[in-house]
Amino acid sequence: MGGCFSKPKPVEVKIEVVIPEKERSKEEMSPNGKASPLIYKVNGTARHYHLEEHPIASNPYHNPKDVVEASVCHVKDLENGQMREVDLGCGKALLIKESGEFHAVGHKCPHYGAPLVKGVLSRGRVRCPWHGACFSISTGDIEDFPGLDSLPRFQVKIEKEKVYIRASKQALQTQRRTKMMAKCISLSNYNLSSTNVLIIGAGAAGLVCAETLRQEGFSDRIVMCTMDRHLPYDRPKLSKSMDSHPEQIALRPKEFFCTYDIEVLTEMQVAAVDVKSKIAVFKDGFKMEYNKLLIATGNTPKTLSCKGKEMENVFNIRTPEDANRVVKLATSKNVVIVGASFLGMEVAAYLAERAHSVSLVELEHVPFKKFFGERVGRAVMKMFENNRVKFYMQTEVSELREQEGKLKEVVLKSGKVLRADVCVVGVGAVPATGFLKQSGINIDSKGFIVVNKMMQTNIPGVFAAGDAVTFPLALRNNKKVNVPHWQMAHMHGRIAALNMLAHGTEISTVPYLWTALFGKSIRYAGHGEGFDDVVIQGDLDELKFVAFYTNVPHAFSRPEGGPLALVAQNGAWWWMCAWGLKRRVSRSWRVGTRTAFHAEIRRSDEVVAVASMNYDPIVSKVAEVLAAGRTIRKRDVELFVRHGKYVRFGVLSVLDVRG
Repeated sequence: MGGCFSKPKPVEVKIEVVIPEKERSKEEMSPNGKASPLIYKVNGTARHYHLEEHPIASNPYHNPKDVVEASVCHVKDLENGQMREVDLGCGKALLIKESGEFHAVGHKCPHYGAPLVKGVLSRGRVRCPWHGACFSISTGDIEDFPGLDSLPRFQVKIEKEKVYIRASKQALQTQRRTKMMAKCISLSNYNLSSTNVLIIGAGAAGLVCAETLRQEGFSDRIVMCTMDRHLPYDRPKLSKSMDSHPEQIALRPKEFFCTYDIEVLTEMQVAAVDVKSKIAVFKDGFKMEYNKLLIATGNTPKTLSCKGKEMENVFNIRTPEDANRVVKLATSKNVVIVGASFLGMEVAAYLAERAHSVSLVELEHVPFKKFFGERVGRAVMKMFENNRVKFYMQTEVSELREQEGKLKEVVLKSGKVLRADVCVVGVGAVPATGFLKQSGINIDSKGFIVVNKMMQTNIPGVFAAGDAVTFPLALRNNKKVNVPHWQMAHMHGRIAALNMLAHGTEISTVPYLWTALFGKSIRYAGHGEGFDDVVIQGDLDELKFVAFYTNVPHAFSRPEGGPLALVAQNGAWWWMCAWGLKRRVSRSWRVGTRTAFHAEIRRSDEVVAVASMNYDPIVSKVAEVLAAGRTIRKRDVELFVRHGKYVRFGVLSVLDVRG
């Protein structure tokens, strides 16, 4: 799709800017009213272009019948830092006052429709209370993910102490805006086996990369290839809404890809990459040359290693067809789920009311222990048990037994035999990077592609994004981490695209995820891997809580069991470690013990992650604080838990949330 293929000819590359009708109302330029010239390279040749060469109509409302204007409040009704949902008669808008100025944008998050008035306003943007997407209040543009579209922005004026909003009726109804994009008009000058940008993988990272390139004015050929048979779709819904059909969860319709010349080659698997010749070799022998490459292949589900793993009715949920078939086969039948992973738990929750029985087998003694901690894990486990899910913990599957070629029983190493008509395997995944082993691209011992803050690999012109990479996470002192979150894949794709265009943009986002279980959501922000302690506010039994995950500050980290000594030096007392680290001792505990030193360090622990249930918008508040580079200490959250007090962090009263 996207155009004809023929032998390349020398041609002057032009740009055609396509402005959807709903977008023509506004497209922000730079602060001085002019767009800066952008530079990109095609086959090594630098080219310049100016978006202002394509004038945009000054009148944002072409159809007077589509315009509504209404007085929504008095100027004194809102204080600085406040938001209000206002009704214009044919739809609602979000009115915001910050730094003495009023702004009006769409009131619903374009991702899943969350009410933004319940979100977090900070630093000129509003953060969604559900999944953490961020939008500029002055432009409506999306600044952090998940989701693809921005908010519509409406005109605000003040007359006689009253605030008026002028808006497009269509925008009030859709509550979303697709950003202006360029398209490729020189596509006919490429042959089938040549592209400027090749994207391997058509998930969130790949799609956002392609869209960002077009949004930035990139006008050469973009090709995405995927092993999947479908155009990019909302993959988290495979386990959260298992009976959804592909067209229901598509991220963009087919017409979108045609309009903006983003070609998608489905059911195409790359078998090898020759980085010296800049050629991708497909499994069927087809070869494609590229100038810039993004690898966003995601991961591959792990399978069982026991006898019977290949039999019918044993599933790894990888596609919409897998999810649909599991729902159909599981209805009024016996289901066994192996692995209390996010996928396994979400599938168990979805099938609990549909299946005759749901059994969950897990090697750990509590689900989610490594991610949420034991106390939260037990609370979640109790919720599942109250919904008829039976757990078999601290054991594994030893054999799958069949009858007439179909699954009949699951045998556990503990000796227990479970009746099973369907088995879903959710025991984790490995990065889908096997095809890169001989490529020269840096792969770590676990198979992850190693990238820097600009999503660049060790090979010039080769970028990687999504679940298959490790990257430096600013939140954790640039520790190289793998964060397989939907939101993070979006941001990876955007950063990769910007740096393909030589913007020099580094990633600094805060990870954000959610899981849906029995109609309840656990929201999570940060990166708590290896957390030392959990501070909980609220009632776990009532499933109304917030959990703060803390870790020793980087400057205090030390080898386990290292010796400590209290010494006088330069007129002060210091705790000294054998390897040279020292910390000044305050007067209040000048004479103390090793235990006292440890206790002080514990109180200085930093909050590295937060999780909540029925406690919105606390996770988005903490995410915004962490995104601003601020630190929340363990002592701060302990004060909140013990005394019900909150501590002020900049413009946010982060802990001032009562649920």
